[in-house]
Amino acid sequence: MSPTVYRNARVFTAEPGSPWAESLVVDGDALAYVGDEAGALRAAGADAAIVDLDGRLVLPGFTDAHTHLVMMGEALGRVGLTDARTLDEIQSRLRAARATEPDAPRVLGRGWLFDSVPGAPTAAMLDAAVADVPVYLDANDYHSCWVNSAALAELGITRDTADPIGGRISRDADGEPDGMLYETAAQQFVWDHLANAATDADRDTAVERTIDAYLATGVTGVVDMAFDELGLAAFRRAADRRGGTLPIRVAAHWFVANTGEDAANLAQVEHAARLAAETADAPTAPWLRIVGIKLVLDGVIDACTAAMRHPYADGSNAEPIWPHDALKPVVAAADAAGLQVAQHAIGDYASEIALDAIEHAIAVNGELPRRHRIEHLEYAAPGTAERMSRLGVTASMQPVHADPAIFDNWVAMLGDERADRGFAWPEYVDAGALLAFSTDAPTAPHEALHNMYVAATRRSALDASYPANHPAFALPLADAIGHATRDAAASCGDGDVRGRLTAGLAADFAVLDVDPFTEGEESLLGARVIRTVVAGATVFEADAIEGDAAA
Repeated sequence: MSPTVYRNARVFTAEPGSPWAESLVVDGDALAYVGDEAGALRAAGADAAIVDLDGRLVLPGFTDAHTHLVMMGEALGRVGLTDARTLDEIQSRLRAARATEPDAPRVLGRGWLFDSVPGAPTAAMLDAAVADVPVYLDANDYHSCWVNSAALAELGITRDTADPIGGRISRDADGEPDGMLYETAAQQFVWDHLANAATDADRDTAVERTIDAYLATGVTGVVDMAFDELGLAAFRRAADRRGGTLPIRVAAHWFVANTGEDAANLAQVEHAARLAAETADAPTAPWLRIVGIKLVLDGVIDACTAAMRHPYADGSNAEPIWPHDALKPVVAAADAAGLQVAQHAIGDYASEIALDAIEHAIAVNGELPRRHRIEHLEYAAPGTAERMSRLGVTASMQPVHADPAIFDNWVAMLGDERADRGFAWPEYVDAGALLAFSTDAPTAPHEALHNMYVAATRRSALDASYPANHPAFALPLADAIGHATRDAAASCGDGDVRGRLTAGLAADFAVLDVDPFTEGEESLLGARVIRTVVAGATVFEADAIEGDAAA
């Protein structure tokens, strides 16, 4: 097949030394040339196909460096509640969902915000809307689940049910479960129950929904942060349906839970290492592989479950889900096995013990090629970024989590000057740490361009009425896109393979219908991706581009 020249474009390469070009040459699955148009035509030869992009902006394909793939596809099919800003509206949407599907065995919703509910959420509030079937509502951060009385009964949760390690069943003054399940209580009771109730066909539908949604927003690679047997099987089936390939590149971290037993914890690491070797040797390796493990060290600030050095505004605090003594051997074992360790750490105490565990692994295992990472870092103490840089640890952060429309409760829970240092992305850049941007979908919208809007403005992509949140922490648009493409690909070990538009790298890119570099960041909110190319093949096209020739 002859090369294809993409001409008459504004190409943002994400190469720091040469960020702009005007033409690309795609030969097979790679870029053969990136530069001026005359050079492209010479490099491609007389038989090349020509695609005229009519001056449109071309970006490297985005990598969502922290997401939850099957869960995202499931969430896209559930009742959305993020913009339901009163209890009445939440109840109204649940009633409507029940009326729309009267034969459904459950009502499933996602994305509600704590400050949309007056006081503490209770089962009785949901019973007032839907009482005849179980109702399960994941919070916006997916670290707690709000359920009705029928759901508590279906789960078998009573006053005698013990709290799991790292979680809590909320109870009323009489000791009865009141409808809120926090952290591992949501995971082990609700998520496990719903996973068992779902079929492979349900998961296949979720996977296809996720792939379609990502490709339509210019995302060409993803890093799943809680893969399990069901997710791996679902993506293997997706590859089988396509003859052993996928239209999107998937790197995954195997979820490792704290069982309370060192031997059981280490057995999970060994299992992940076997799967990493197996997927690396499989024919599907360019598309689907296990690269590391995921550890959740704490919860979230909105629910006061993130592990902090100092208490929250209400005087409470939270213990880490992985104490030092349990964490260190797991991180050391994964490091020795060549696995990348990703540690969820939202509070400053959690990020401190995450780095302690990495330092321990380095001391135990000596010099090895490693690129571990910390996820979220919503509030980190001064000096954390510098320590991460010294240790070569990636800061994996999500601009959409700083959206001002969902920020008020976050600020209120801290209640002091700590709120002034939330989501301090420039600190990591200035310290020399690798900063990778992502969305953590479905805890936040998956759209890459909206993510870039928040990163570049600190304004809300959800509600324009909110003022910017700490605008001094905004990043130049080119830098934000670089962190979501070049650096996000590097965060999972693909920095020499993709993430930049330069000769020899993968032909993964997106074409936009507007150019926010010339029209301003506000245009990102209405911009559309009109073409997504992965490994040289067009995998999404919104509409025909005038002047296109068949490639």
